[in-house]
Amino acid sequence: MKYYHIVAEVHCRPSVLVTLNVASCRNAAYVGTKNRKLKKIIGFTDRWLLANGIHLLPGIILCFLVFDHGVFAQQTLDWRLVDNGNEIYEHGYCDQPYIVVTSDGSWVCTFTTSPGVEGDQIQYIASTVSSDNGKTWSEPVEIETSSGGIEASWAIPLITDFDRVYVFYTYNGDTIRKMPDGTDIRSDTHGWYCYRYSDDKGVTWSKRQRLDVRVTKCDAENDFNGSVQMFWGIGKPVMQNDQAWFSFTKLGKYFLEEGEGWLFHSNNILTERDISQLNWTMWPDGEEGIRNDAFGSVQEEHNIQPMNQRGGLYCAYRTTLGSPAESYSYDGGRTWSEPTLIRYASGRLLRHPRACPRVWKCSNGKYLLWHHNNGGKSFSNRNPAWLSGGIEKDGEIIWSQPEIVLYSYDLSYETGRLSYPDLVEDKGRYWISTTQKTRATIHEIPTAFLEGLWSQLDQNVMTGSFLFSRGAALDFWFNGHRDMDTILLNLTTQLGPLIVYQSSDGILKVSVGSERRHLTLISDEALLADENPHHVGIMFDMDADIAFMMVDGKIVDGNGKSDFGFVRLREKWEGSDPMVDSIIFVNPAAQKWHLFNRCIGTSEMVSRFQSGLE
Repeated sequence: MKYYHIVAEVHCRPSVLVTLNVASCRNAAYVGTKNRKLKKIIGFTDRWLLANGIHLLPGIILCFLVFDHGVFAQQTLDWRLVDNGNEIYEHGYCDQPYIVVTSDGSWVCTFTTSPGVEGDQIQYIASTVSSDNGKTWSEPVEIETSSGGIEASWAIPLITDFDRVYVFYTYNGDTIRKMPDGTDIRSDTHGWYCYRYSDDKGVTWSKRQRLDVRVTKCDAENDFNGSVQMFWGIGKPVMQNDQAWFSFTKLGKYFLEEGEGWLFHSNNILTERDISQLNWTMWPDGEEGIRNDAFGSVQEEHNIQPMNQRGGLYCAYRTTLGSPAESYSYDGGRTWSEPTLIRYASGRLLRHPRACPRVWKCSNGKYLLWHHNNGGKSFSNRNPAWLSGGIEKDGEIIWSQPEIVLYSYDLSYETGRLSYPDLVEDKGRYWISTTQKTRATIHEIPTAFLEGLWSQLDQNVMTGSFLFSRGAALDFWFNGHRDMDTILLNLTTQLGPLIVYQSSDGILKVSVGSERRHLTLISDEALLADENPHHVGIMFDMDADIAFMMVDGKIVDGNGKSDFGFVRLREKWEGSDPMVDSIIFVNPAAQKWHLFNRCIGTSEMVSRFQSGLE
């Protein structure tokens, strides 16, 4: 008789450790348990044929456990759900809700809006104020009036040392609404770069002022031969050492083509009260902006952050390559490195569609990057929003694996996309604002959530997580590439059978459900190319309705062969939950396996990988 010792952690509230002592004999498995009563035990056979035709080899243990669902976590109010945030403003169109904090703790938010849709002639900019950390907001004040009939768009606010709030925006001052050939056009990304300011927290605003946008090659070769400049900005101004910068994108061709990044710099706006004395310089030097010609036409929505090292600036922007781009300046913005595509600290490309990849620097000197973890090429697929943490290393920023930070059950193009966020850091707490194009909201983000992202890069082992509850997860270790299809785990859940197996080509697959309702998660081949031990995490986030896989602490994202690595659950199992009805341990090759009755976050799964096999 052979004896096997199997340890299965079942994470409940409180956690329960189930120890199985399996005694192998010819036709049955006798199982003894600790701290948990089994409802059902069945034997094992020398050969087990599954529905998909994959065979288990003789001698593999098969034990069958059934758990009481009463201990599983109840659904909780998820802070990541957009509907659970506080509303800033809702209108026919509402975009770019960006916030500055005054010395008395008031929040001043500026945004672009209209009663119509994006790009309407009646598009204007407005401001609103909150005195209770975003819970309630004042009636909006029109900075440029909706009755003026001239498009004013893409407001970005800056606050000075003396509580003056500036707002910079694109203004169609020459009322250009036709191409040179007479074709009607949308008119919110060309005209003058203007600004106004408020000395009373947005209650009243100064007269309009205009910045001198230096004409460069991009302008001279545009559709208007330089007589009209096309540009817009999405990045809130940044400050360091009494200096301020804000970035914007110039366009060489209508509409939203041949983009390149530029920035304005002022060395005295934070302290100078007389606007006639403000110093402005436009960088980079020369005729060409921040751009890599090899990346094609679409290079836009450049946004910047100062770095910890003196003179350092970091720029991120969107492309249509399935990944965003980044560039560095080490002389305060005068010159920039040739842009490259953003990668995780692991070296793998970060996946992102044609959407704003917003970067922030926090007061602790660390960074956050908002993105969408998919390789789409269009304006779609902005839900959910994911967040990566960053730290500086050897003069560059390295990025953590991402977590879902916000999501919506509305998946429509019109009102279901999440984008143009801003970060508010106030007295040690964090909030993120966002828009769904009609409704702007603000959401407090738990500090522990952000610390988890940064801990991935510091390799600090997490001891647990209280951030997620509804869902399930499992993880295990196994040796890599095999020459034949091999089942590693087989579970039965309320969603149907869950089978984890590795095919002979080295790809790991997770199959869940029945023939009628079924999903498959597929690993990236490159992650399992050798026979070394590998760690696998499988997560079912039922609040966000997302299932995804991680291998060796790296999120599976399609690796360029597919736009998505995650799968939406709501489309498959409306209202269901992946509670495990039973566990079938099918292969001793799956080592140190664990089952959780809650969703495990990315950061916690990375920590489990970093803890190692032993």
